[in-house]
Amino acid sequence: MRSRYRWVILGVGAAGAGAFSALRMGLPALGPALRDAYGLSLPQVGFAFTAVAVGVMLTLVPWGVLTDRIGERPVMGVGLAGCAAALAATAYAPGYGLLLVGLLVAGMLGASSTGASGRAVMGWFQREERGFALGIRQMALPLGGAAAAIALPQLVDAGGLKGAFLTLAGLCLTAAVAAVAFMRDAPPPDRPLPTVPAPPPTRDPRLWRLGAAGALLVAAQASMLGFVVLFLHDARGVSPALAAGALAALQLLGAGMRIVAGRRSDREGVRIAPIRRIALRNFAFLAATAALVHAPGPLLYPVLTCTAVSTMSWNGLAFTAAAEISGRARAGTAMSLQNTILAVGGALAPSAFGAVVETSSWTSAFAVLALAPLLAVFVLRPLEGDEDARIAERERRLTELRPLEVSG
Repeated sequence: MRSRYRWVILGVGAAGAGAFSALRMGLPALGPALRDAYGLSLPQVGFAFTAVAVGVMLTLVPWGVLTDRIGERPVMGVGLAGCAAALAATAYAPGYGLLLVGLLVAGMLGASSTGASGRAVMGWFQREERGFALGIRQMALPLGGAAAAIALPQLVDAGGLKGAFLTLAGLCLTAAVAAVAFMRDAPPPDRPLPTVPAPPPTRDPRLWRLGAAGALLVAAQASMLGFVVLFLHDARGVSPALAAGALAALQLLGAGMRIVAGRRSDREGVRIAPIRRIALRNFAFLAATAALVHAPGPLLYPVLTCTAVSTMSWNGLAFTAAAEISGRARAGTAMSLQNTILAVGGALAPSAFGAVVETSSWTSAFAVLALAPLLAVFVLRPLEGDEDARIAERERRLTELRPLEVSG
């Protein structure tokens, strides 16, 4: 019998992921305030953003391994509380160096929420609704970032940079308290199946292949989100305020599409095939965007919207696939490894996209970017057969168990 408590676990996991995402994705909204408060150049402001990302990449996999060993509750509680303490200290940083250290440590500790929240959701939700649940969990990331991007500048106006950082610290501390209060270990499955042990996630070539495909897909996602405002303003003459509003709307639509994609994958019972279809769709939309860069707005804007939203729709499926490849016992490590690879791809792609725009044109940049999801279609192909084989083996084992259950 399915426990209703699984929805509490989903809420706590999404809250933890969203609270940290408010820092990770919302920090750029504090760019002007950081520059003014510390007298920074633009590259120095960029290093402040990078400090959080570097902290995340350094500790994602170790946090995942620890989650698999001791459970989600202590990892989320300690990690998010530590992130809150680091942000509170950052609020009082007297100089740029200590600001960077504070943000680096916050990223290192806040990364705990990634694998732990995902592993908790996987354990409490059965396979036929897991894609939907993890889609909701993944939806919390852009929602947390969008909410922070709207709220943080207003907090700076009301209480300065200190007030903004203390608010972020409060969010992480609240999520930590919720994890300690409400997170529980998942109940054992009704019908545990003997399984063939999978290799450790860091040595499983399937996970590295999935990560490589994810890096190709996130290249399009990060580039679209990173440059859509500049494209609308520079190439189409849209005002900065209207372009920023468009970005927020695209993030909300993309968050919703993650749930739709997860629900659809649950109905189909597979993850890799839907990701491949999304990748092929992303290629087609990006190619169309490249062709319509100079077209009238009524032609370009619907395609641009579909492109941006589609590039954000696959993340929950890849997260779910990584966990199911390794199994629940190692899901924390698998999900953390997946996100580490994505973080690298997401950090490198926007710079490359911007370089193509600067040296050539927006048309060329979108055309080159379209090749990334197309390549992902071929990278993922062997994993589709592997998933089919794992499902067939699971069904075979279930069939073998049914006579035993009847006789018992």
